[in-house]
Amino acid sequence: MKNLLTILFLTFSAGTYAQNADSAIAFYNKGLAEKAAKRWLVASGLFDKAVKENPAYIAAWLENGSVNLEMRKTDIAMRHFLKVYELDPNNGVAIRELMDLYFSYKRYKDAINFAQLCKNCIEANKVIAISYFKQEDYNNAERMLLKLVKQFPADADIQYTLGRTYMEMELETKAIPYYEKAVELNPAKKDWLFELGILYYNNNKFKNAVVYLNKAAEAGFVQSMDFKENLGYAYLYAGETEKGETLLMSILDKRRGSRDIMRDLALTFYNMGNYDKALEYCQKLMELDMKDSKALYQAGLCFIKKGQKERGQQMCDKAIEMDPSLNALRQKQMQVGL
Repeated sequence: MKNLLTILFLTFSAGTYAQNADSAIAFYNKGLAEKAAKRWLVASGLFDKAVKENPAYIAAWLENGSVNLEMRKTDIAMRHFLKVYELDPNNGVAIRELMDLYFSYKRYKDAINFAQLCKNCIEANKVIAISYFKQEDYNNAERMLLKLVKQFPADADIQYTLGRTYMEMELETKAIPYYEKAVELNPAKKDWLFELGILYYNNNKFKNAVVYLNKAAEAGFVQSMDFKENLGYAYLYAGETEKGETLLMSILDKRRGSRDIMRDLALTFYNMGNYDKALEYCQKLMELDMKDSKALYQAGLCFIKKGQKERGQQMCDKAIEMDPSLNALRQKQMQVGL
């Protein structure tokens, strides 16, 4: 009797499993039809039924992940792909999708793990390299990106990320060529154009800074007060003094109490040999504060350069009397023959 019951149970179980498998396949095929018609929600419901009938149905889990991606339901899609990975750790489709999802979620450690498993993914090394950069692991990022720029020289993202890596490592001269290549490949990237402009500025290439800061503005970069100030100084130091002064004065109109810009203008015009212009800004500074010893000292130097040495010397002496620390500046200027 026991053997007969066992046989009956096994026969019943096998029949139930076969019935469930048939039902799973039927739901799966209907899901594929709905997916082809781009009825994503209906398709997802059918794939849900398929895996309920057969929890090991890998194809249904994959398709359900796919349609949920179409619906931008990335959390649900990830759960489906993780189920596939659990059932089949070598499933290339699931591994690729998980690599991309973790990268988009900024979970860079997980993105690296799945990218390393994605043996046939052309973009895997790019994901790993950029993930290293995002994690501030600049040495590993540099190592991989140097190989990638040779392998994919037309990939703007790779060029930019290597340039940005060098910038973060404070190796700006190394960064510039990769930024240049990146904006050549993708000239619409306003942030890249701005960063390249600032790199040029920091490396005293002011004419190039003017060009790329203006390109950033044309591409839609927000022209904040800080942006205008950078561009104004770039114009000034590039020799386009009228444009620079006009732009910086427009900032002063809104920051009436600001002295730094006026002080910079006074010094810049002094260094350029335009002593009358330098004196104008020294005067503006002293109008704001008659005890501004630095402005008085700068004005004294201007008069000395204009040939009015006695007057200039008296002003410098008065400034040092007000602020004895300026005497060190005088000693330095004497050493260089000023």
